[in-house]
Amino acid sequence: MVTQRSHSLTKSSLPIPLVSKAPLGSSAWLLYLRWSAVIGQLMTVVAAAFITQVELAQFPLLACVALTAITNLAYGIWLRFRIETKAKLPANQPDNPQHSETDWPDQVASHDTTANLQHTVALGLMLLDLVTLTVMLYFSGGTGNPFSFFYFVNLAVGGVMIRPKAAWSLTVVAIVGYTLLLFHSIPVEALGAAPTARLDLRVAGLMLAFATCSSVVTYFVTRTASQLKNREIELRKTQAARAASQRLQGLTSLAAGAAHELATPLSTIDVIVRELSRHLEDIDKPDSVTTDLQLIDAQLEMCKQILQRLRASAGDSMAQQWDHTTVGELIDTTLEGIRDPHRVDVADGTDSVELQPLWIPQEAVAQAIRNLIHNGLDASSDSGKIHVEAKVAEHYAKILVIDQGEGMSVDVMGRASDPFFTTKAPGSGIGLGLFLAKNVISQLGGELRFESTPGAGTAAIVSIPLPQRA
Repeated sequence: MVTQRSHSLTKSSLPIPLVSKAPLGSSAWLLYLRWSAVIGQLMTVVAAAFITQVELAQFPLLACVALTAITNLAYGIWLRFRIETKAKLPANQPDNPQHSETDWPDQVASHDTTANLQHTVALGLMLLDLVTLTVMLYFSGGTGNPFSFFYFVNLAVGGVMIRPKAAWSLTVVAIVGYTLLLFHSIPVEALGAAPTARLDLRVAGLMLAFATCSSVVTYFVTRTASQLKNREIELRKTQAARAASQRLQGLTSLAAGAAHELATPLSTIDVIVRELSRHLEDIDKPDSVTTDLQLIDAQLEMCKQILQRLRASAGDSMAQQWDHTTVGELIDTTLEGIRDPHRVDVADGTDSVELQPLWIPQEAVAQAIRNLIHNGLDASSDSGKIHVEAKVAEHYAKILVIDQGEGMSVDVMGRASDPFFTTKAPGSGIGLGLFLAKNVISQLGGELRFESTPGAGTAAIVSIPLPQRA
């Protein structure tokens, strides 16, 4: 009667009836265990009848075995239908394995509904198996039947495979079933036990012992399963962080290499421009030549600043000196070097917000927010403005950068922070700004998230943890 539930359909190569080599995950174990229970129950009934010569009510026992087999057959067909349906869904559908936490809330809700449905079906099957076990024990000696210990097997498996609160419902059903068998069952002479008609000390002790053992099994199994699940989640987070760190290290090397390789030609050009300007000082020349030389010199200086900021944002930023600063000072540092400053509106904050202390690598964080502002400027029209606002909520300082662009679709928002992903025209960007900004913020223990509605602009929200008081 052992059953399992399935939280989700994940890949599995185990061939099972009706769903051969299907991506079932724990659903495969659910079907396997129930088919094993059918075979084991059938063999036990046959052995009792023809080998041990124990007289049992064959028809109700075989009917219970048939009920388990039929429900398991129906469960297998249902799973196969769901797998075939899922295989036809696009990759961005919530029931697809590629579904991620970056999807919209309605997609996440749909995904949760699917998981809840599978959990409910599996829980129903486990409850049915407990009832079936109780019925079979009723016709085969009740609590005197050694197979009554299978209650604990069901409870242990249920504690591992279903959610903790639902596992306690199995415990209640098992206790009720065992209690009923103490008073009502068809005795089997070979087992030497018969139901009792009154509540004596022995029966009360059996009831108390079974209830205690069932509760202890459920409590410790569910608690252990929860701890293992939490450790698995933490392990996945650690692996994801390690992968992101490796990618960031690669970008650091790329930025450092680019800065090193470009430093020499840029220095050469700078020297030549300055020498050319010096030689042309006493020579009559059009004003356009002087303007061009000044423009070249300004662009060279900008290239140097861009390389320095890229290298800092890519990795060296977190190794820079950390600063005792405030939210107001961070905003002021961010606005230094902003392109088209007349298009950036900064909301005046209260003194409690402006003077909120921060402990951060100020230049690195300022560059991260500066990247968000520049992205907003690129996304907005030439006359569109960017709104910057600072807030303090709970344990975080929040910087909001709101543009007046066309917004982002679900797919674009899900990939916005991926390295080298960009929706800009060729030559306008290489898709590293948001990735580097997110890494700087996340390494501080903060968060960068987006809120966007197509056609209504995008809000980038930077959450920076506040320093903890000693």
